[in-house]
Amino acid sequence: MQVQEPRRGDVAGQVNLIAQLPPYTELLWPTLQALIALGGSGSNNELDGAVVEREGWSPEVQGILHGDGPGTEVEYRLAWARTYLKGMGLLANSRRAVWSVTKRGREVTEGDIRPLLATFTADKRRQRLNRKANSPGAQILPLSESSTGSEADTSYGESVDAAEWKPALLEKILRMSSTAFERLVQRLLREAGFSTATITGRGSDGGIDGIGMCQISLLSFPVAFQCKRVSGSVGAGAVRDLRGAMAGRGDKGLLITTGTFTSEARAESRRDGAPPVDLIDGDRLCELLKEHALGVRTTTRVVEDVTVQTDFFAGLESD
Repeated sequence: MQVQEPRRGDVAGQVNLIAQLPPYTELLWPTLQALIALGGSGSNNELDGAVVEREGWSPEVQGILHGDGPGTEVEYRLAWARTYLKGMGLLANSRRAVWSVTKRGREVTEGDIRPLLATFTADKRRQRLNRKANSPGAQILPLSESSTGSEADTSYGESVDAAEWKPALLEKILRMSSTAFERLVQRLLREAGFSTATITGRGSDGGIDGIGMCQISLLSFPVAFQCKRVSGSVGAGAVRDLRGAMAGRGDKGLLITTGTFTSEARAESRRDGAPPVDLIDGDRLCELLKEHALGVRTTTRVVEDVTVQTDFFAGLESD
């Protein structure tokens, strides 16, 4: 096979394109703001796409390979930006590589970024010097951010009895604003394996709060979802309304509520010949939040049951 050497003009063009990309240190603030605009959480692909759109990079710039590939220069620099934002305490990521903005990240200003970066890099330099004897010299791009542990905020927690945690959690959710509840559902869908989860424009959603892309192994399909933050029951009408609004927009529907569903609603969701609508009630919602550690922290305790064996002592009295 004949390999064609790149022409000098091609190399010069590549250099000019790369020069249009800012270093990752200048992508920290755009990355943070892009994630906030996504609702405070997002997958790698969602976040990369949001930054690209925000910065207005051309397809030619987006297609620049890093070295010999297969990754692109944009992916390379944004991966480092995410890694540094996490080290600075502004982002956290879960085991499923879903990124979220921390409390500190929501409060930081653009002017705070450079001092925080300087502090973080100085700390890294000290740590590297301390373990220099045992550390390899090469620096590896952390493309598999999902292998790192989550650093989500665990402060401001409240411990509740095991039998009361679901009502306490639902009470917290019911006090949330509608926008915050939609963001919670958006984050949950991402943690559950949705590759994308987009909140539609409020007031013009036609009964749909968002569209997500559910990824199952090699297959993916669009899901229209709706969130109902109520304390009572949701009837069959809500299922029919969602099904009508999702026509042409999703293969499946997902109706999520903090309340319960009537038997008519459950029957309607499974009606033959109609597009399927899955239902998640308040109890199931609590279990899912617990499973994905979203606003719920589970602590395992070992409890000892001690019983005095009177027969043992009685046996010592016998001759």
